[in-house]
Amino acid sequence: MSLRQQHQHHHAAASELRLPADIDWHMLDKSKFFLLGAALFSGVSATLYPVVVLKTRQQVMVAASPPQSCTRLGLNILRREGVRGLYKGFTTSLTGTIPARALYMSTLEVTKASVASLATKAGGMSEPAAAAVANAAAGLTASIAAQLVWTPIDVVSQRLMVQGGGASSCSTTRYAGGLDAFKTIVRTEGFQGLYRGFGMSILTYAPSNALWWASYCVAQRSMWMNLGYRGGASSSSDSNILPPAPPSSAVVVGVQGLSAAVAGGVSALVTTPFDTIKTRLQVLGNEEGGGGVGRPPSITQTVQSLVQEGGWKACYRGLGPRWASMSMSATIMITTYEFLKRLSAKSQE
Repeated sequence: MSLRQQHQHHHAAASELRLPADIDWHMLDKSKFFLLGAALFSGVSATLYPVVVLKTRQQVMVAASPPQSCTRLGLNILRREGVRGLYKGFTTSLTGTIPARALYMSTLEVTKASVASLATKAGGMSEPAAAAVANAAAGLTASIAAQLVWTPIDVVSQRLMVQGGGASSCSTTRYAGGLDAFKTIVRTEGFQGLYRGFGMSILTYAPSNALWWASYCVAQRSMWMNLGYRGGASSSSDSNILPPAPPSSAVVVGVQGLSAAVAGGVSALVTTPFDTIKTRLQVLGNEEGGGGVGRPPSITQTVQSLVQEGGWKACYRGLGPRWASMSMSATIMITTYEFLKRLSAKSQE
């Protein structure tokens, strides 16, 4: 076979790639999908929550407090507040996670299926390109939909996370719990107080999700290509030859987990400055943020405050725990999510 023929054959195989265990929206038992999803993701959230608390505490440290490593901060929280300190606001967070996650998953799958179909049929794209575009569009849309539910929960849970943080806590208000925080924010800041940082949340999570899902799609396809899984593609001239045997569950989980970790790391690096600004907008008191009494700080004032405190590097506060959190959560979430889809698949007649 000539080099040109090899290139053409490789291109044809790539366009015919069929990912193992690829389960689409129409193949799912929806009631099982949402019920099992709520249970599985509640467990995942509980596992990862302490890392989110550490990231939030690091991002809202005021200039007067000495910088602390993630490990030292965690040990200080355990010493002063016990294990409960690493789970402040968890009940509130979990209450919002279940409906937000359900909205996210349904929007993600519906958009992915619709855009992929549109891109291949109407747009004339190749299947791999259409899949990458569909994943990016699905991540973007699902993130925006979920933020409508998640932002108020995020605001309340983050206010609770930083309570009792000593010098690292910027807000002087103390809340008795999630419901008290909710009522207090609405009473003192109005309903819009619950949507503090909503614009920054969209800027942080929507591009991050689009980038993550596109990266995950490309990384996973690349790995399956290298492992030789090309459903329907064969070097043989016999068109009736069977495709390769499906990979084992361990291989599927390994490829999905590694692809998710790569995508999570890339997203963390790109979006951490937005996340730091968003967190400070949501947590800082009006007077500490520079907006004056009764007025929340603007994005510009928040950035200026950050730069004054620690230069542009301050925008990357919490990068370590956020990188770890996003890579770990991406790996755990996607393997859980793909496992959930396999559990929820309808019996194929």
